[in-house]
Amino acid sequence: MHVSNRCTLSSAWVSTQTTTLAPSTTSAVASTSITAVSDCHSHGTTQYCVAGPSEYEIIGPTATEEFEVQYTDCHTHSAQTYCVNSHGEDVQILTEPNKDTDEHTSTNTTTTDDPSEQMDCHFHAGVEHCVDGDSEEHAACDRTDRDYNVPLRIGLLFVILITSGFGVFLPIVATSFTRVSQHSIIFVLLKQFGTGVVISTAFVHLFTHASLMFTNECLGELSYEGTTAAVFMAGLFLSFIVDYISARFVLWRQHRKTTTSSSDSEGRPTAVTRDLKTDSQTPDSATALTHRKEHGNHAHVRGRADEKVGVLVLEAGIIFHSLLIGLTLVVAGDSFFLTLFAVILFHQMFEGIALGTCIAGLPSTAASFLQKSLMATAFALITPIGMAIGIGLLNQFNGNDPSTLVAIGTLDALSAGILAWVGIVEMLAKDWLHGPLLDSGLVKTGVAMVALVMGMISMSVLGKWA
Repeated sequence: MHVSNRCTLSSAWVSTQTTTLAPSTTSAVASTSITAVSDCHSHGTTQYCVAGPSEYEIIGPTATEEFEVQYTDCHTHSAQTYCVNSHGEDVQILTEPNKDTDEHTSTNTTTTDDPSEQMDCHFHAGVEHCVDGDSEEHAACDRTDRDYNVPLRIGLLFVILITSGFGVFLPIVATSFTRVSQHSIIFVLLKQFGTGVVISTAFVHLFTHASLMFTNECLGELSYEGTTAAVFMAGLFLSFIVDYISARFVLWRQHRKTTTSSSDSEGRPTAVTRDLKTDSQTPDSATALTHRKEHGNHAHVRGRADEKVGVLVLEAGIIFHSLLIGLTLVVAGDSFFLTLFAVILFHQMFEGIALGTCIAGLPSTAASFLQKSLMATAFALITPIGMAIGIGLLNQFNGNDPSTLVAIGTLDALSAGILAWVGIVEMLAKDWLHGPLLDSGLVKTGVAMVALVMGMISMSVLGKWA
């Protein structure tokens, strides 16, 4: 962008006339008043020079010719104004001054066939937001027609698929077919890095994106300013309800099973009295011991069920988010597509590692290897599916349509609430306050803390572009 220097210029002006000029002669008088122009500069491939308080377009020099800094000996031929360059050649000057130079110095105006690149365009969460050159307060809310590089988008769809699959299957395969166990330092590092990624995704990516959608000028001013926070809270509460109901359901099933087994044991003689090692035990003490064992089994079964539900809730939030990522990625303009793609590539790999460590952490009694593989496959496929949907909607999608803004903002805020609950309660608190890291050694604790912070930082840095 060239910013012209508004200096006082050498120009001679005709003396002020006391008589009123006819409209047909006004332009001629104005043109003959110019004797020289200077402070010449270019806007794109067009040259402009200044005379007095006005700026004039120079006709003649092209981008391949040398632009001169001034032209002198201005004169008229057939009502047209010409000035002389350093070689003694006439150069035509448009005598209608261009007083609004801002339209020539727009920071994003380029000579391209893409209409969005002729405006001040930027992207919020992959959704384009353009401001036309006339006013920064007026948002261009209509759909922008452009030519998309569709073959490139189709090819990169498979790159996203491979990267997502690598990230999510890596912890599952490592714990199933290698000596890496859930208690090893490598698994702890991956899991805590994933915890940081999930928490950062909830707040830096999803909550921020939802706020950008709900504050978009094309949507207008919302009557309720706390819309983003309210939808976020709804997602968090929904996650809590699912966890609570699942826990109550598991307890109900176990209580029912315990009642049935107790009724069966009352109808037949107890074997405790026939055991030499338990001759001193009364039926009451044997029953109490049985109840304690059953209570321990209940807690163990409930813990496994709660853990599986937590992973399913986490995956649900990630799937909503990943579907939107794929859609908004492919509808981004070509000028921003490759940058956004690179960011999404790392985003999907980090998020895949986060989900994969949670899936791998499920005991075999709660989820078989086949079930874990199906859960991982669902994540690997969802972003490419979103990209495929976006490719099909390239010629219809308008990211600044009010209904689109509301839909994306709502899903982003809901997903943010879900991931916040899972990341803080099911992952962070369970591992650090009620899990193995509460009394782990100094080395493992330090490695886990560094991995947790690095996960937060890595995903937060990516939030600058996506």
